[in-house]
Amino acid sequence: MEHPVCFGIRHLSPAGAYHLRRLLDEREPELILVEGPSDFTALLGDIAGAETKPPIAVMAYTKESPIRTILYPFAEYSPEYQAVLWAKGHDVPCRFIDLPSGVFLGIQRPVTETALSDDSERKGSGDVYRLLDSQCGEGGHEAFWEYTMEHSQTPEEYMAGAAVFGEELRSLTAGNDSDWPEILVREAYMRRQIARAAAEGFAPERTVVVTGAYHTAGLLSDAPAMTDKERGELPAVECSVTLMPYSYYRLSSRSGYGAGNKAPFYYGMVWRSFLEQDRELALYTYLTSISTYQREHGFMVSSAEVIEAVELSKSLAALGGHSLPALCDLRDAAVTCMGHGHFSEIALAAAATEIGTVTGSLPQGVSRTSLQDDFYRNLRDLKLEKYRSEVAESISLDLRENLNVKSEAAAFRDLNRSFFLHRLRVLNVGFGTLQPLRQEDATWAEAWTLKWTPEVEIELVEATLKGDTVTGAASFSMRDRAREATEISAAAKLLEESYLCGMPEMVAYITDILQHLAADSSALTDLAASAERISVVMRFGDIRRLDSSPLVPVLEQIFLRACLLLVSACFCDDPAAEQIVRSVDRLNSVCLHHDFLDEERFVRLMEEIASRDDINTRISGFCTAVLLERGRMQDEELGREVQRRLSKGIPAELGAGWFAGLSKKNRYALIARLSLWKELSSYLDTLDEEEFKRALLFLRRAFSDFTPGEKADVAENLGEIWQVNKDQVSETVTRALKTEELEMIDSLDDFDFDGI
Repeated sequence: MEHPVCFGIRHLSPAGAYHLRRLLDEREPELILVEGPSDFTALLGDIAGAETKPPIAVMAYTKESPIRTILYPFAEYSPEYQAVLWAKGHDVPCRFIDLPSGVFLGIQRPVTETALSDDSERKGSGDVYRLLDSQCGEGGHEAFWEYTMEHSQTPEEYMAGAAVFGEELRSLTAGNDSDWPEILVREAYMRRQIARAAAEGFAPERTVVVTGAYHTAGLLSDAPAMTDKERGELPAVECSVTLMPYSYYRLSSRSGYGAGNKAPFYYGMVWRSFLEQDRELALYTYLTSISTYQREHGFMVSSAEVIEAVELSKSLAALGGHSLPALCDLRDAAVTCMGHGHFSEIALAAAATEIGTVTGSLPQGVSRTSLQDDFYRNLRDLKLEKYRSEVAESISLDLRENLNVKSEAAAFRDLNRSFFLHRLRVLNVGFGTLQPLRQEDATWAEAWTLKWTPEVEIELVEATLKGDTVTGAASFSMRDRAREATEISAAAKLLEESYLCGMPEMVAYITDILQHLAADSSALTDLAASAERISVVMRFGDIRRLDSSPLVPVLEQIFLRACLLLVSACFCDDPAAEQIVRSVDRLNSVCLHHDFLDEERFVRLMEEIASRDDINTRISGFCTAVLLERGRMQDEELGREVQRRLSKGIPAELGAGWFAGLSKKNRYALIARLSLWKELSSYLDTLDEEEFKRALLFLRRAFSDFTPGEKADVAENLGEIWQVNKDQVSETVTRALKTEELEMIDSLDDFDFDGI
């Protein structure tokens, strides 16, 4: 059988793309066949569309969970992409001829993502490349390929070099590669597609096949093509295909997918060199880009240094017997002349120049799922399209109505942006990251960091199983999680998410679930955390245009349930006491913000816990602080309690634990009470050495989160009590501990309390 013209390439090779176009111009083929899943042929029109801007990728994904995907990326200088463009421009039929994506997904191991375009990185061939690296010097096999192939001058040179390279790699790995059986199946199928084209009347000598150099020998061999019976026996899964934007960063090996191209932006410069027919254009563009980046970021680079770098790169190439510098020569020259011998000085410039931040784009509605379309429609309507970049950018949102605009869409644009970004968070689509804000701004403002990556596209595809729109998918996800919620805290978190997402119907749905869970919940910490979340939703519901009145009975029920469990929860050890203190603080805050709650019941509980001696003293001390803050305990009563808790008859750890709880709240008011510090000082004076060690352990923890200013104020009180210079006390209290002092105090953590 006569064979077609087989043009072997390395994927993402600018020289391969350029010489392939020259060959196509010379041969004027009747048909072009391209390595790639055959069901991708339906997307050729969109791939070659005038508004399509690479890098892009075709993605196939399974229709059932767990979603599995395969990606086939194209840069502007991908030979396959240029073959498709040439075919469209010359009205020549073009087809993909590799196994359909459903078969790929059916025969491959279940992995999150498989990169079909990178035959060179498989097990087996990797050993060959490591051997080649050891023999190619500092630049390794990447430099070898660039010197040998990317600097080739004619299609014949490129074809001959790629053929030898592919054949040698194949001879060293055939039968040893873990994917060898799959390779044989793929090549048998591609031979089947070539034979089919011949049977349709396309002359082999007028047919050009574009394939990885590794497969050239396999496609030109006399091995039989796949039969109908063999094709029918191939496993397959149901899947869909879609086009998606891609990025240079994702193409680079730094992101785990190299496809034989560690510097996609630099290879774009090489591509422009071919188009401009200026062999040295990439050399000058690379070095001037490094110098421009350095200058823009405050590093002085002179024109003389750039000229020196140009000459040095040429000299380095000449030393190796090459006519043009490769990337390794250019980088070495830049480090020497512009980085003063240190790569760290130009590392960021090198990343920007070699990898870049270019992201592709597609026209609206092209080969996407409905959810992807909805995502991009929202980007457009909410004026977020400029954030579709792999460079992270910050955006601040003011959730209040903008009264200075005429349209409702503009008046609530930031609020709707917030709804959209929170819905994406629910779907685990990593387009936006919410940043913490100052407490005073938290009620009406949000700060986000937005960054688009190809992973966002994959996450959107995964979300298509949940709905056709972002809102619908988020609603489905929350309903699904709500039905599975067995803890009230999980349901309360979902309620808060529904509020943040601006989905009142979900708030109502989850409210019913909350009421059922509240009746059975026996964990105080869960109840308190849930009450706090619901309180936030109710207090700030107006900002997100939410009617919070249906939540009133739910919060009442949860608050009452927590009050009933509070006292019994206080019989606990110190680690658990920290959680109870946090729960008391939450319930106190909730009670202060909502006058429909039973405040008097809560205050009576605080009084009971503060006065009891049979519960954890840390909690008693904290409840005392709550009463002081509320004005429900006077100084005289506090004095009596201090004398009772900090007395000789009370074990040191209990007294210090009580003080630690007391100091957790309202510190400035406590610091202002000089009598309190007098009592503490007198108490410490009564302790013997062993008791003092016990007290020191608890007091150290109590003061560990005091601010430097608070510690200085305490030191001033102690100076007055001890009748010494307050500055000396402050210096002693706030100075850093010596090593031996730290070791002594740390040893107290292992103090033996068994005899207490």
